[in-house]
Amino acid sequence: MSSIDVSPPAPSPTADPADRIDAAQLAVLEEGGITIGETFTIALASLAANKLRTLLTALGIIIGVAAVVALMAIGRGSQESITAAITANGANLLTVRSGAGSSGSIRGQVGSSQTLTINDAQALADPQQVPSAAYVSPEYNGSAQIVAGSLNVNAQVIGSTEAYPAVHNMTIAGGEFISAADNSSVANVIVLGANIATTLFPDGDALGQAVRVNGQRFRVVGVLDAKGGSGFGSSDDATFVPLSTAQRKLFGGRAIQGGAVLVSSIAIQATDAERVATALSEIELTLREQHGLPADGSADDFSVINQQDILASVTRTTQTLTLFLAAIAAISLLVGGIGIMNIMLVSVRERTREIGLRKALGARESDILLQFMFEALTISLIGALIGLLIGLAIAALVSLSGLITAVPSVDAALLAIGFAMAVGLFFGIAPAQSAARLDPIDALRYE
Repeated sequence: MSSIDVSPPAPSPTADPADRIDAAQLAVLEEGGITIGETFTIALASLAANKLRTLLTALGIIIGVAAVVALMAIGRGSQESITAAITANGANLLTVRSGAGSSGSIRGQVGSSQTLTINDAQALADPQQVPSAAYVSPEYNGSAQIVAGSLNVNAQVIGSTEAYPAVHNMTIAGGEFISAADNSSVANVIVLGANIATTLFPDGDALGQAVRVNGQRFRVVGVLDAKGGSGFGSSDDATFVPLSTAQRKLFGGRAIQGGAVLVSSIAIQATDAERVATALSEIELTLREQHGLPADGSADDFSVINQQDILASVTRTTQTLTLFLAAIAAISLLVGGIGIMNIMLVSVRERTREIGLRKALGARESDILLQFMFEALTISLIGALIGLLIGLAIAALVSLSGLITAVPSVDAALLAIGFAMAVGLFFGIAPAQSAARLDPIDALRYE
């Protein structure tokens, strides 16, 4: 009885690349399986044989990872920018504003009634009543036309005391800020914000110059450092005069009513971040005693704005928005995974005879399964790394634009790459199992 020759035919010069198997690979298969390292090498060789198709297959992963990395970087940059703007006035800042006025049983909006006086500020500055306050800054705000020669600008005018820079974390670029002596003498001196100084004195010689505020002559004694915008406006576009001058000379008709000297707001900086809540309670208790209000707060005619509460609320909002945008971007990763599955299924059909020949020569199902799983994971990894580079490039371009400083993070990059690999693994299972379960006889007969 003659034996059946199962040795593979010699490949012809025109044979399809999928039908040509390296002699070393055949030798390994004849020994009954191959190692994981060798399986990985075979998978890379198969992908390298179709470079363009491999790249197109990874396109969905590339777009998804790039979008996730870029959006997370932009979102984190936005959060840090907003946080810096809010805390620019002081991380432990509490701001007391006039509460809502009432007419009969109708209560108006917050700030509609002037209820804060200079006496309230003095009470809050008393360490016996508010021991958790480090600095107290009574303020009176208004707007006026500031004129310097032929130049003029309409700007916010803030009546302040010497405590204002410490409370709001401000620094002087030149000259000095309002002093206690200026307030005592109701002096006509003014400190200019950085933008106002540049607008009125383009040559940069603002110190000692004279300006007119609502027709009154003021001498410039200081210019502030540029600070940028904040949650309560920008000090760069404001001017500062002694509180007493603002109340009695500039806005006297509104600042002094019924013999009471009013203030628009009172800013308090707590001694440290841990005592902000304690300071808030002490402020509320003191003002209720000052105004003769019930201790339960039911009739408060003032409101206290906690900077930390605002910061926490904004942080939660920006984090939620960033995660939402990243989740939308991650949808493209799923689309990319479907693309991987489709191309891998096509690859299985194209390489059916190759798979049959491997199995006929001793390749185990696990060898075939691992090879195709490695191919899917490799496509995902290549796409993830390319997407990571593109995402970082997008973040860098956004930062260079000056609109916002994007802040890439390692955790976001690892999350995107890990999710991409998981998607590739998940969608590569079906094609890999399909290839591993092929019957070698049927596969060899496949045309």
